[in-house]
Parts: sequence; C-alpha cells; structure tokens
Amino acid sequence: MQVDKIEMGTVIDHIQAGKASKVMRLLDIGEGYQHRVAVVLNVSSKKMGTKDILKIQGKLVSPEVANLIALVSPTATINIIKGGKLEKKYKVSMPKEVHGHGKCPNPNCISGENVERFFTIDRGGYRCHYCERLFKAEELV
Repeated sequence: MQVDKIEMGTVIDHIQAGKASKVMRLLDIGEGYQHRVAVVLNVSSKKMGTKDILKIQGKLVSPEVANLIALVSPTATINIIKGGKLEKKYKVSMPKEVHGHGKCPNPNCISGENVERFFTIDRGGYRCHYCERLFKAEELV
C-alpha cells in the first residue's frame, strides 16, 4: 500500500488498533476537513501487534492537543512534518486536567448540562470535578 508524503502536517503513529476514528473526532477531522487525510487501519507492528496510523495534511497538532490523544491511545506518537521532513517527534502523555472534552459517565452529573467539563487524574483514572465519580479514560471519551 502506497501513501503519499505530506509537505506540512502531522503523522500520528502507534495508535491502538481500531482507535483512529476516535482520534480523528478529537482533532475535529470529519466531513468538512479540506485537506488530505490518510487513515491506515490494522497495520502490522512489531511492538504492538497491530496499530492504526493517521497522516493529516495541513494540520499541526500542538503538544496540548496531542496529549488529549492519550485519552484514546496512550501509546501514540506524534510526528510534525514541515517542508516534507520530520521536524519534531514526541510521545503523547496523559493530561493532568481535561477541560471541555468528553462527558462524565454519571448521567446525573451537572457537567452534562452545558457546563464546562473539568476532570483530573486520580488513582490511575479520572475524577469528575463536579460529582467526584472515579472512572477510566475510555469512559470519558
């Protein structure tokens, strides 16, 4: 399979298999996105067995936004491409706080009522700032 180089954009590698669509939603890449996007699913990987890869033309993902990807796939790596060459590469890391992304899994929580959502890491998962329910990142996204 041949996927063209990108001149300026982001390559997200080592996404857990089957999670590329969730990463695209986090990055607001959907029907209206005007640039080229290559989505490669279930690629063989020595480290992971299988993985997904995203190549996104025209979008430079900031480290803050990239760390939101850790909610979906903590194994992901970000490659920033400029002038057709790798400029920067880094791994995502779990954010200490999450604002405005996701929803508390508690259906009675006030954060579901158009209030800015605020979550913090607590004991390997997340704790809702409003109702204090503990949950895993997969439940948030």
